Amino acid sequence: MTQTLPPKETVIEGVYLDVAPQFDDARGSLLVREAGHGLPFVPKRMFYLFDVPEGSKRGDHAHRTCHQLLICLKGRVECVVDNGHERASRWLDSSNLALYMPPMVWGIQQGYSKDAILLVLASHEFDPDDYIRSYNEFKSRALQQDRP
Repeated sequence: MTQTLPPKETVIEGVYLDVAPQFDDARGSLLVREAGHGLPFVPKRMFYLFDVPEGSKRGDHAHRTCHQLLICLKGRVECVVDNGHERASRWLDSSNLALYMPPMVWGIQQGYSKDAILLVLASHEFDPDDYIRSYNEFKSRALQQDRP
């Protein structure tokens, strides 16, 4: 059975929202993401965020080389993305939605519902040197990338 999906929604340049194919029958529902089809990289790491206190922010950093795919498995989370030139936010409120963030995108996750479970798939293993935790440093690096 094939399913027609809506096109990927560009949130800001380089960042997009993708809808996974969903298959429903009497046994339940199945969502699929495969490398090259809704999964833009082969994950080397995954982690979950849950029981995030009301009003808390997560993320608030960028990665130099790591790609990420964020999927809210339950509840809802607001994801703010910034590529150094434009900033936007999208709510992840359905487990068939995924937000792709390439390297050099500042990301903030906030507005977690009490029951939210956010799955993050990462293209690289944890490396503290891959993180940019200062927005000013990120902004400076983003502007340098644009120079010929």
